Amino acid sequence: MKAMLRQNAAGHLVVYLAKKDLEEEVVKETEGCEGKILTLANGWKLAIPNLPEPLRLPQTIEAKRLS
Repeated sequence: MKAMLRQNAAGHLVVYLAKKDLEEEVVKETEGCEGKILTLANGWKLAIPNLPEPLRLPQTIEAKRLS
């Protein structure tokens, strides 16, 4: 699914999923076998393969929902 990454006014990373009309703050970032795993405030985990470093925002990327 397409996800847009950006920073909110407080400087935290936020993920917006247009198809789900969902915007949540990232509470945890980890590395996994599928790439970077972002845990959202609602409990969802998104796997993002090949996320470039340093991260340039805003950016639209392809993400896979794990849970």
